[in-house]
Amino acid sequence: MFRRTFWFTTGAAAGVWATTKVNRKLKQLTPESLAATAANKALETGQRLKDRAVGFALDVRDNMARREAELGEALGIDAPPGPAAPRRYAAIENDRSNPKYIENPTYTHNRNEDY
Repeated sequence: MFRRTFWFTTGAAAGVWATTKVNRKLKQLTPESLAATAANKALETGQRLKDRAVGFALDVRDNMARREAELGEALGIDAPPGPAAPRRYAAIENDRSNPKYIENPTYTHNRNEDY
């Protein structure tokens, strides 16, 4: 009698355990769960890449400053660079040879008017 009770209880426990495992796996395989898992993995990967890129940029900046100092010493340039020269912009001439020139613009349709 005790053996039957033992094996019945063992079978029931194994059934509950297997059912729980299968239900958890099925919930993990739903489209919503897969999308959430993929989004979380993408966010983690993006954060890792961002951290590496920031670290790389800082390393590049430090090495660039060190190399500029070395070159400045080698060339005898100790003064920091002065302000940059102002940029010059080409003026667009209003002449008939310029394709952007419009003498008298007239618009046949105003989208803001009510007809």
